[in-house]
Amino acid sequence: MNKERLFTLTLIILAAAASRLLPHPDNVTPIAAIALFAGAHFERKWLAFFVPLSAMLLSNAIIGFYDQMYVTYIAFALIVCIGFVLRGKRTFLPVVLATLAGSVSFFLITNCALWIHNDLYPKTIDGIITGYVMAIPFFKNTLIGDLFYSGLLFGGFALAERRFTRLQPRQPANA
Repeated sequence: MNKERLFTLTLIILAAAASRLLPHPDNVTPIAAIALFAGAHFERKWLAFFVPLSAMLLSNAIIGFYDQMYVTYIAFALIVCIGFVLRGKRTFLPVVLATLAGSVSFFLITNCALWIHNDLYPKTIDGIITGYVMAIPFFKNTLIGDLFYSGLLFGGFALAERRFTRLQPRQPANA
């Protein structure tokens, strides 16, 4: 990966993570979009995990840490993996479908952890179902944020790649 592309991708992710520090509606954040974007764009898989997770850690150092934060990071890492599926097919429909998959997986993982680690709902099938149903209003905002930020990150970077050829990924020598 050329240095300009790496620097630009990292800067975009850091800026998106920093936007968590600005006032915003509940759950309308760039978390999942950052993970998806990193998985889809970084050539080195370790960077696809390291850069967004580091950006999240930095913003959490300012916002504050919380119980079961590790669950959010696990869900975030899974969304990076969903981003790997987008490599080479970062067009509208695949990005939207991957965004939806990331949103749903984040919802399922984090709300299951909430049910396991807290006493809000009984530890029964009815309890977990109630927990998921009660979380649906939050999911709406999560989905809005994920779609907005995914569109911003993927669309904005696609425009930048067209405008600045140095940002385009390297092509294999035999391509």
